[in-house]
Amino acid sequence: MGRKRLAIVSAAREAFLDGGYGKTSMDSIAKAAEVGIKTLYRHFENKDDLFSAVMQAACNPEAFDEVTGEWRKQADEPERPWFSKPPRTALVAAGIEYLQHVLSEEQLALYRVVTQDAHRFPELGRRYREQVVERSYEVFIGYLNRWSSGESWKIRDKRSAAVTFSALLRAGIFEEVLHGLRKFSDAEIAAHARRSAANMLVLLNSGSC
Repeated sequence: MGRKRLAIVSAAREAFLDGGYGKTSMDSIAKAAEVGIKTLYRHFENKDDLFSAVMQAACNPEAFDEVTGEWRKQADEPERPWFSKPPRTALVAAGIEYLQHVLSEEQLALYRVVTQDAHRFPELGRRYREQVVERSYEVFIGYLNRWSSGESWKIRDKRSAAVTFSALLRAGIFEEVLHGLRKFSDAEIAAHARRSAANMLVLLNSGSC
């Protein structure tokens, strides 16, 4: 069962990212995965559920359990290495990790699929926000929860702080890559992450979040 589920998700991942959400049919995915359509629907209730699994696979591959063919709950996922590091170091590491992820070809393709079809399929946009955008915020909120007391940060809204850090990281770089205007080297990404982390640390230390 796990192998069939993995085959379905792998086929759907390629189909969605290549052809878009609206133009991809469940029949074509079943054929590509070499399973029957009834088998596909035993694993996934509808196309929205299958796309959710594709988003999980694309955004969090380390959380996939190849034995069961299921994704672990967030509480069971391994902790980020930078969680145990002090803010001056951790925010830079978190920023680099975030940028390398959102600027990857697969994540850019996923983002394009959602923005292309979300106006026709509102559930698509809702699930992307919940499973990709909000999930990334929750990771940073987890770090704030661990370090706020020790750093004496007075944070009014931790989700807002996470949104702010994400915005600092994306500013001046995400759209450039998304629209194919330029590519950034690892060194440039690291430098941008350091600047964003420094600005975020100023906001946290000043109580402006």
